[in-house]
Amino acid sequence: MPEKKLTPEEEAVIVHKGTEAPYSGKYDQHFEKGTYVCKRCGAELYRSDDKFDARCGWPSFDAEIPGAVKRQPDPDGRRIEIQCVNCGAHLGHVFEGEKMTEKNTRHCVNSISMEFVEDEK
Repeated sequence: MPEKKLTPEEEAVIVHKGTEAPYSGKYDQHFEKGTYVCKRCGAELYRSDDKFDARCGWPSFDAEIPGAVKRQPDPDGRRIEIQCVNCGAHLGHVFEGEKMTEKNTRHCVNSISMEFVEDEK
């Protein structure tokens, strides 16, 4: 699938590694059944079964689809960035050790970096 043309707001986050304002994204409190895919390339990233309400202002997942997300330290070394393995789009950051779920992992993802595909009924 070819990369999608991004709006300036999408480009600021996805390409230039920005962050959308907390509680502003459409998927923060979204709990429908389906799959979250990369906004830029359409690759599957997260399943709704792994989404939880971390009350942090961004969509949170405690697992990614295996092989879909790449982790790398931020330049300052303080956080771990997560990117789409397929196209390198900036998704957000991953945190471990917070004890919010049994998996003890929180992928804190910008809504603007994803699209949602509802499960077929």
